[in-house]
Amino acid sequence: MTKNIMIVGVGGQGTLLTSRILGNITVRAGYDVKLSEVHGMAQRGGSVVTFVRYGEQVAEPIVEEGQADVLIAFERLEALRYAHFLKKDGAMVINDRRIDPITVVTGAEQYPEHIIETLSAEHRVYTVDALEEALKLGNAKVFNVIVLGVAARHMDFSKEDWLAAIEATVPPKMAEINKKAFFIGYEQ
Repeated sequence: MTKNIMIVGVGGQGTLLTSRILGNITVRAGYDVKLSEVHGMAQRGGSVVTFVRYGEQVAEPIVEEGQADVLIAFERLEALRYAHFLKKDGAMVINDRRIDPITVVTGAEQYPEHIIETLSAEHRVYTVDALEEALKLGNAKVFNVIVLGVAARHMDFSKEDWLAAIEATVPPKMAEINKKAFFIGYEQ
C-alpha cells in the first residue's frame, strides 16, 4: 500500500528540507520512495509543493487529487489552495500563519477569512503556530520541523526513527535545535 504525503508552502519556508527528511525516514525504513518538487515562483514568495510517495513499489512521484494521506501546510492559504488533494480520512496539519501573496499585497485580491474553520468543516485539521514556538527556541528557521513533528503523529514511524532522519538530513550544527523543534511539534 502506497502512502502519499504532500507538503505545501511558499518559497523559503523549508518545504524542500522537510520533504528530504521524509524521504530519508522512508528510505531508512526500507520503502521505495519517490519525491517530486514543484517550485513555481518560489523565490518570489510563490507556492512550493512537494510530494513524497512511499510503499513497497511506487510507480510515479505525483500525488493525485483526493489521494494524500497527510497534507502538511506551512501557511493557511496554501492549505486551502491544496485541500482537494487530501483523502476523505486524511490528516491536514497547518502552520497557523498568514503570508499574503503578491495579489493580496497589490490589492488585486482579498485574503480569505476563516480558512481554518472552513477546512475543519470538511477535514481532520491540526493546527500549530510553529513560528511562535520556533522563536521561543531562538531560531525561526526551525518552524517547519515543528510542523513536521505534529504531522509525524499521523505517520507510521517511531520518534527515534524521526530523530535519526533529522540528524542525517540537516547540517550537523543544526541537528540539536531541529530535534528540539521536532519534539515541540510531536508533543502537541
